[in-house]
Amino acid sequence: MFSPWRLAAGLSILALGALWIVPVTAAQLVRVGAAHFPPYTVRPEQGADTGLLPQLLKALNLSQTDYLFVLVPTSIPRRFHDFQKGRVDMAIFENPQWGWQSIPHTAVDMGLEDAEVFVARREPGRDQSYFSDLAGKHLAVFSGYHYAFAHFNPDPQNMVEHFNATLTYSHDSNLLMVARGRADITLVTRSYLSDFMVRNTDMAGQFLVSEGTDQVYHHYALLRPKGPISGAAFAGLLRQLHANGELLKIFEPYRIDVLPVAAVPED
Repeated sequence: MFSPWRLAAGLSILALGALWIVPVTAAQLVRVGAAHFPPYTVRPEQGADTGLLPQLLKALNLSQTDYLFVLVPTSIPRRFHDFQKGRVDMAIFENPQWGWQSIPHTAVDMGLEDAEVFVARREPGRDQSYFSDLAGKHLAVFSGYHYAFAHFNPDPQNMVEHFNATLTYSHDSNLLMVARGRADITLVTRSYLSDFMVRNTDMAGQFLVSEGTDQVYHHYALLRPKGPISGAAFAGLLRQLHANGELLKIFEPYRIDVLPVAAVPED
């Protein structure tokens, strides 16, 4: 039997569905490269969507309907190739010393700063002077990363031959190697060390952390020329998240400094 109430209810459901469908359909798709760089991104090639990058993209997507930001798995060695070939529209959390200055791009200063610190096992009589000279020390480092002490040369052979380094793909493993005396020093970001200490509170007293840094990460986003979003538009979205406190909420728990986001001229 015909029911006006059922008809009205059905139309209401269709209308609600349209509210969700229209913004996504109309939005410009922005593909963001996700390489394993904890705690920013964690094993995206294995389907994991944990880390700070997914949180940032979620905040960006909830703040507007013009763009839909999605993760595209890549890797540390492959990420710039994917960017140049147009497989991704954006490389994110990048530092000027990491080899992208000659690649056509628009750079957006994200207003985020992190730092890489040296970590050793705490022992009687060992102090900050232990970090002043790496000669003769066994290092545990992340394969493919650019380190200032190595003049930003990520070549594994260079690290092994010149810095007595063991290369791994796990910061946890590197920290455990130091704790167990299998390596003298490792390097991790301040943000990662903060996360590790939260997950392993029983180990906090085992480590001596350098007061100085190997490098300071001032994070940039690289946008593909003629891509779906301009540098000015992306910087504007970041400024909105800065103003409403979302950037602070995402990054401050990891001891990442949140600074004002600079405007970018229109492309």
